[in-house]
Amino acid sequence: MIIYFATNNKHKLKEINEIKPKNFEIKGMFEILKSFDVNEDGKTFLENSIKKAIETAKILRAPVIADDSGLEIEILNGFPGIYSARFMENKSYKEKMKHILKKMENVPFEKRLARFVCAATYYNPKNNILFSVEGEIKGKISYSILGKSGFGYDPIFIPEGETLTFGQLGQDIKNRISHRKRAFQKLFSILLNIPKLEIIS
Repeated sequence: MIIYFATNNKHKLKEINEIKPKNFEIKGMFEILKSFDVNEDGKTFLENSIKKAIETAKILRAPVIADDSGLEIEILNGFPGIYSARFMENKSYKEKMKHILKKMENVPFEKRLARFVCAATYYNPKNNILFSVEGEIKGKISYSILGKSGFGYDPIFIPEGETLTFGQLGQDIKNRISHRKRAFQKLFSILLNIPKLEIIS
């Protein structure tokens, strides 16, 4: 069963294909739509996820999954939040992480609380089936950029119960515990319990 993923982020597509059930084939929308992008102007991860799924599905005329995810840092009032990918536009994630660490340089470790959030949505334009789920993982922000695994803010996020960042833990461990895994595990579980005909037609 082929479902398109509304993302231009090849790292996200790789993660989803590593955690999906075997009977799903997930393809990136960029394999068909070369320059399509959705204006993520929602006020929440959920709103952006739904918008991406609906707008992409209407163009592809096929079932689509989408997500919106990001990092929320408690002492920074949830920053960068829904702007995780867009603040300091055209700057690298390394530069973004340095900016965040600079803002937090005097914050003690016990107050460096943060969480990764993922809102995932499925939408089929043929029968108007739509549902969304959310996943999160709590943790803390490290004092420096550590590790080269993963992408985005992984090298500064230490998940709860661990002493290393996602960047140090490696992709296999991240795929077992991440916010994206938790959200899409729920989403795929729902899809597996919907009759196949309803999903694709």
